[in-house]
Amino acid sequence: MRKTFGILTSGGDSPGMNAAVVSVARYAEQCGVKLMGIRRGYNGLLGKSENELNDIRQLRSETVLDILDMRGTYLRTARCEEFFDEDVLDKVAEDLEKKHHIDGLVIIGGDGSYRGALDLCKRGVRCVGIPGTIDNDLPYTEATLGYDTAVNVCVDAVRSIRATSRSHDRPHVVEVMGRRCGDIAMRTAIATGAEIVIVPEMKWDLRDVIRRLNEQITNGNARATVIVCENAWEDGNMAEYPWRELLCKNGICVHGDTPFSSRHMAHVLKYECDIEARATVLGYTQRGAIPTAYDSAFAFEAGHLAVELLLNETPAENDGFAIGVRDGRVFHSSLRSAALKIDPRPFNEKLYNTINTLPYLPREDDLILIAAGNVKK
Repeated sequence: MRKTFGILTSGGDSPGMNAAVVSVARYAEQCGVKLMGIRRGYNGLLGKSENELNDIRQLRSETVLDILDMRGTYLRTARCEEFFDEDVLDKVAEDLEKKHHIDGLVIIGGDGSYRGALDLCKRGVRCVGIPGTIDNDLPYTEATLGYDTAVNVCVDAVRSIRATSRSHDRPHVVEVMGRRCGDIAMRTAIATGAEIVIVPEMKWDLRDVIRRLNEQITNGNARATVIVCENAWEDGNMAEYPWRELLCKNGICVHGDTPFSSRHMAHVLKYECDIEARATVLGYTQRGAIPTAYDSAFAFEAGHLAVELLLNETPAENDGFAIGVRDGRVFHSSLRSAALKIDPRPFNEKLYNTINTLPYLPREDDLILIAAGNVKK
């Protein structure tokens, strides 16, 4: 009998998801496999729409060919809280087999999507995961789909920001995405020559950031860049520094429960370092970009391998397959190991310390400014 596979994108969208869908569709058709596109992540498996075609519809290669470099995800995506319910999972697994006659699923998403896929594997559903998340926070793989694109977006933005920082002699705080993983921040800092980087993996102190920026200014660098991963704020030693009092004293209203942010950091640096500082949050620009050549190629290989695995390989009991990159090559491993993050996630602490301790060597024009007293610190 002709096999039928399903494919969905889940969690946060990431560049390259559409390229992976195209790859799966093309190779599935080549192999005589019918492919069903499941819309809005796992929600599409729950039959929420009045019209079933709004949840699940057949994908043909000619239908999706032009979405290869489309931004976002053609299949849409959404969080699905119902997937934590065991009864819902039982019903979904039953419907996949008896109602939709789907023999295997390709899930493109991050760790939450992988855990949902693993729950389906435990109910006899064959699943293959493709790591679609810009955060690069899955330990089993060197790269996730969309990570390279996100880094390139950040690098382009920071280079533009640094050009204006040089023009005005103003430090800049740039907040990038990454959730609990500082890879985007680290790679962006390395590629742009940023002087300070703050990531969730390392404890940090606002007083130390102030000290380092003052050192940069003293040495003639009044245009330093501070790269911050979005969730690194809670890892700072904020209780030891009265930043709310400082901002209120200078006319910026903050309350006792106001969380620290990149904008607040720029204000603190302004008052503590006696220099104008600005802040930019790059936000969704990282997720909504056209995929780089690397991400598009990764998506193509991953989609091809996903169909191969569903057709020809048998996973261990209650397990599936996770596709990733190792030593620069696409490979597959246990979905269970990937979803549960059994392998420790490496972090290069030496590289982090190098970024944050590199001295600034003044250029000739900086020395002239210092001698003329045009640099305050």
